[in-house]
Amino acid sequence: MHLNIVDTAIIFILTSCNGGSAQKATAKQDTPNSPAIASAATVGTIPLPESFARIAQQENTFAAWLREIKLKKDNTVYLFDGRVKANQDAQFAVLDISVGDKNLQQCADAIMRLRAEYFFSRREFTKIGFKDNNGVLYQFDAPYTRQRFMTYLEKVFGMCGTASLSKQLLPVAIKKMQVGDVLIKGGFPGHAVIVVDMAENATGKKIFLLAQSYMPAQDIHILKNVNSGLPSPWYTLLESKNIFTPEYHFTNDQLKTWW
Repeated sequence: MHLNIVDTAIIFILTSCNGGSAQKATAKQDTPNSPAIASAATVGTIPLPESFARIAQQENTFAAWLREIKLKKDNTVYLFDGRVKANQDAQFAVLDISVGDKNLQQCADAIMRLRAEYFFSRREFTKIGFKDNNGVLYQFDAPYTRQRFMTYLEKVFGMCGTASLSKQLLPVAIKKMQVGDVLIKGGFPGHAVIVVDMAENATGKKIFLLAQSYMPAQDIHILKNVNSGLPSPWYTLLESKNIFTPEYHFTNDQLKTWW
């Protein structure tokens, strides 16, 4: 498909997340690190609340892979152009995954990036494919190099978004949430976050972690639970209540899982 500059601009607008009010950004700078973050090297080592234990995951699954993602020591969120995101109150920690130098890897894009990276790490290249809003499949094909993979992802980010990913994903009841599931509102714009870890206590109460990118394209980060009253990233799984994240609100019927 050949696109002119106007076509590309329209596609970018239609597939972008909802940025809300305009966000100002400042020059790149260093910020103090949280002791809690410093103690966690990966998603799977983020400290748990007392009496909770992580839910066991099968080896080599997407869920297990998500737990192994490394965290940056600096929990500042940077935009694709190196500026500091205006809102630094949303994140608990930042994933050690590149954002690129283009305004492409936003919300749904970051989730597709994680899913594609999982299959790439396992050399299951034929499983890497995403559809645009018209149902056109963008399949990763040979040669299966890292450079070609990143070029492929940029194409996917430009052609796919929350609306198309929401169509590909399968609805799942909130009480059946699993690591790797996605809260998504498909639209022009919309938003999406991904469940990157879960834990449970002896009474069966479940908690979970959410990660997101946003608009403009920015570091993928673990969200704080702003409703907990604590500096905690853990959300409680409640069938009767919707999910309020620092920058978006999801309803429980917007949970989806992979095909």
